[in-house]
Amino acid sequence: MSAREPESCLQISGERRMTITIAAIAAASSKATNRDIMSAKEKKAAAKQTACIVQGRYGGHMSKFYGGCDAGSTYTKCVILDENGKIVADVTKRSRINPVLSAKDALDTAIGMVDGLNSAEELEYLIGTGYGRNKVPFADENISEISCHAMGVHVTDPSVKAIIDIGGQDVKGIAIDTDGTVLNFAMNDKCAAGTGRFFESMARAFEMSLDDFSKLSLSAKNVIPITAQCAVFAESEVISLVGEGKPMDEIAAGIELSVAKRCFVMAKKAGVVDSVTLTGGCAKNEGLKQAIEKVLKVKVVELPVDPQLMGALGAAEYARQKGRVKQ
Repeated sequence: MSAREPESCLQISGERRMTITIAAIAAASSKATNRDIMSAKEKKAAAKQTACIVQGRYGGHMSKFYGGCDAGSTYTKCVILDENGKIVADVTKRSRINPVLSAKDALDTAIGMVDGLNSAEELEYLIGTGYGRNKVPFADENISEISCHAMGVHVTDPSVKAIIDIGGQDVKGIAIDTDGTVLNFAMNDKCAAGTGRFFESMARAFEMSLDDFSKLSLSAKNVIPITAQCAVFAESEVISLVGEGKPMDEIAAGIELSVAKRCFVMAKKAGVVDSVTLTGGCAKNEGLKQAIEKVLKVKVVELPVDPQLMGALGAAEYARQKGRVKQ
């Protein structure tokens, strides 16, 4: 064994090392039958060991990478961090009907962006989160999206202590402790009103893109209230108002205001006081941000990193912390 091999290589007995190396070569084969004889954990161990041996044989420091995959109901996001916590790859893709395929697709794309990484099995530690967190291939463990969003925001801007996360299926208010853990939270998952899918249905009713709809209310001089609390009835109400010839920007302002009021309830339950940030895809909705500031009477803090990545970023940071402890 070369003296230059990383210390982690030295911890494996010669016989076990040879077994894993042979298995790794089989796993790397293009023949599917060879891959099928290994479990997911064996493939991951084999891939790491092969990389370790190659690095040791040819010299140089073996970089370690940590992954987080947020398998959401609408979009699947993946973030890869280096040993210093720097983002080296991030991906956002529309979720497929199968969460395993969604996660694999996002992971494979992210892996392809990082020099020195060939597969998810080579990640030092990988954590799954979100709606499909139990379906992330090769994940070492999974953590709730509430915890991951809190940690993601914390490492992005430690001064932010409150989050409104509007996902594809629910709305959450989250209070963050000084170490990035969750201090308190409240969630509305009983109704789709105010969620990402709700905004998508509203944009369809207006026959415009989601991006265009999110800016529509900014030009409104008045607000037409939306009284329905249910997503289905709200959509019917909006279609009726459009049919009556009401100004579309004022209807949109009413939609944004109704969602902001739902966010107000979640935020107050979680303990939001003076400022808040938005996470999830709906954080990019300019009309909603304006309505939330008006209803909550607090400042909405802009994050320097894509707010839709916060769950995956938090998962990756947890993976980095846990992976470094494991070494």
